[in-house]
Amino acid sequence: MGPTLEDLRVPAPSAAVDRRVVLVSGLAIALGGVAFLAAELLTTLISVITNLAFFGRLSAAPASPADHQLGLLVLVVPIVGALIVGVMARYGSQAIRGHGIPEAMEQVLFNESRIPPRMTLLKPLSAAIAIGTGGPFGAEGPIIATGGALGSLVGQLLRITADERKTLLAAGAAAGMSATFGSPVAAVLLAIELLLFEYRPRSVIPVALAATTATAARLAAGHTAPAFEMPAVAPSSGAALAFYIVLGAVLGLAAMGATRAIYAIEEAFERLPLHWMWWPAIGAVAIGVVGYFAPRTLGVGYSNIDDILSGRLALAALVSLALMKFISWSIALGSGTSGGTLAPLFTVGGALGAILGLAASALLPELGVDARVAGLVGMAAIFAGASRALLASVVFAFETTRQPMGLLPLLGGCSAAFLISSLLMRHSIMTEKIARRGARVPGEYAADHLAQITAGEAASRPAVTLAADDTVEAARAFLLSQAAGSRHQGFPVVDARGELIGVVTQRDVLSEQAGTISIRHLVRRPPAVVFEDSSLREAADHMVTEGVGRLPVVSRQAPRKVLGILTRSDLLDAHRSRIDAGKRREQALAAARRRGGPAIPDRATVGQS
Repeated sequence: MGPTLEDLRVPAPSAAVDRRVVLVSGLAIALGGVAFLAAELLTTLISVITNLAFFGRLSAAPASPADHQLGLLVLVVPIVGALIVGVMARYGSQAIRGHGIPEAMEQVLFNESRIPPRMTLLKPLSAAIAIGTGGPFGAEGPIIATGGALGSLVGQLLRITADERKTLLAAGAAAGMSATFGSPVAAVLLAIELLLFEYRPRSVIPVALAATTATAARLAAGHTAPAFEMPAVAPSSGAALAFYIVLGAVLGLAAMGATRAIYAIEEAFERLPLHWMWWPAIGAVAIGVVGYFAPRTLGVGYSNIDDILSGRLALAALVSLALMKFISWSIALGSGTSGGTLAPLFTVGGALGAILGLAASALLPELGVDARVAGLVGMAAIFAGASRALLASVVFAFETTRQPMGLLPLLGGCSAAFLISSLLMRHSIMTEKIARRGARVPGEYAADHLAQITAGEAASRPAVTLAADDTVEAARAFLLSQAAGSRHQGFPVVDARGELIGVVTQRDVLSEQAGTISIRHLVRRPPAVVFEDSSLREAADHMVTEGVGRLPVVSRQAPRKVLGILTRSDLLDAHRSRIDAGKRREQALAAARRRGGPAIPDRATVGQS
């Protein structure tokens, strides 16, 4: 008798969701609630430190450093805060330095999403000190990093896989962002674009539930207003929409400039003959000096975004805010202190957009440009260009303002910024540091080509088999005969009824000393097979799991009848159609250019080439 289906080693069944997804989703929901509490605690801590540092009072009431009366003493406050952060980084964890999101990305990509547990405390505390003492950062980056650290911590305490731990990390990060801004959809998209590096139900569902839970907790706590104040705006005309797209392209250039400036400043600090612990204090000198002349640049500065989107700032104030905020933020972040990128980029981009919008309104009033919408587009476009998180940028700007008429300008402007940034800059502000360490960060999420082809389509048919009852000597004579199929490296072994009992390799046959024994005795283990309707991705994974280079292809109805054989070479050949399609397109483009025709051929042209 040949082997039964239970004896065969078949690919593990795959499903979009299973019971593990339910378990991870339950953990993510709980994580969403904890992340909300962490976000509330961090914002409260920032307020407490701001009140102490700038007003000398013990209070948790929201306060802006811009209202201080310290005079020249304002130069000292950021330096003291930076010194504390430097000590925490050196003797606590160096990982607290930086934006927050790139560090989380690095743990996902290269450390199985294992963030050190102490980061759960040190990152928010260091960020609260840096921001509360005037650092020109937003709280969202540290909150996202803290939520991610919480998710990673839960994943390390429980017995779960690295993929599930990554999902919890992303869920915590998304929950942190949702708790801060009430933007659950944007938070999920940001997690997909910057942390998950995939779009699968088993990861997206828990992340979405965590973001939903955090937003629900935010609403229950009474935070029902939009994160940013913006009056209702009218639909944009075609001419205005064209302007917003051009504006997005300009902000794409600004995003590229901001990214390069940040890393140029980082390189300058690295050349200093001082330990990196002291760099934040040097950067804090810029915070204090700029803050003395432009108090609006101190602290989180969400009110600046409100003023930009509401049209309350004149042209001179916008120019001053954009320039001074960028100088203060770029030097401080480049020094390696603890802070985020979102709010500063939103402030600078929003101010630049509003400046160009006011200019367009004055010079070309017939376009119908609204400076407030231009500020909204600028805010989102600079982040889209800098981070390459296109969809997250569009949806975030919508969710935080709740202005549906801004969606179309946002989509056009952010797409233009994304295009310009991608053309001119290889890496984003989130991935540049990781790439400089020699690591490759995924930037595109395409469908797996192997998952779209079945094993039955790619297999060699018919399979060349060996009879189980033939002697090794007879099989060896066949292999040395140069007959058709004799040069294969592996052969399914079938019994007298043609039913599969195992697989032997050419080496097995040629190295066996006893030529009189049957081929059946060379079969060492049950055969690893693949079903003809399984995908090549499943087949490739099965080959790796079983440690084999070939798989007999069988049907589910008759799993002991060999239909063909699939080898590693067949897997490589499966990519030929994809490569050939690209070559045909390139040939069609070249032919069109020679004819002086359109640069992009239609489908018929591609098919004929």
